[in-house]
Amino acid sequence: MTRKIFAALLMTVMIFFSQNVSAYSNINYRAYVEGNGWMKPVGEGEVAGTVMQARRMEALVINFNGGIKYSAHVENIGWQDWVYEGNVAGTVGHNLRMEAIRIQLTGRSEQYFDVYYRAHVENGGWLGWAKNGEPAGTAGASLRMEAIQIRLVEKGTQVNRGNKPAFYQYFPNAPTA
Repeated sequence: MTRKIFAALLMTVMIFFSQNVSAYSNINYRAYVEGNGWMKPVGEGEVAGTVMQARRMEALVINFNGGIKYSAHVENIGWQDWVYEGNVAGTVGHNLRMEAIRIQLTGRSEQYFDVYYRAHVENGGWLGWAKNGEPAGTAGASLRMEAIQIRLVEKGTQVNRGNKPAFYQYFPNAPTA
């Protein structure tokens, strides 16, 4: 009798966690792009925005039922406050370029997953992968972010982050040595 109860309890726990993990892997995102407006949502690992079209991303919305927040670095504004799932980071209707992004998981999902993302930037192409709140893109260089890719990876998994940095910070008025 004790074994049956234990087996039933174990099965319930396994079903609960398998449903939660599969639910966490459902992420989609969409970009607001100069001249195109809101693009269709794309799934994990796909490209949101445009590549080889010289169009600026102006805003981004991420939908993820596991808990997520994100912040855009925008032309003439700098880093915006963090927004949460389903809300707009960046600007719409102001013709301002997004230059960088930070993305971080929240809640229980951050215990099980890491979020990786990379920016496609004017004159730089695809940069390296940023992780868990690190900035991706550029700041201080007046370069537009054109596209983004986002991936969820099980915590502890080794990921090749590329041979380029994920973020470039420029200081145009810094003294030279």
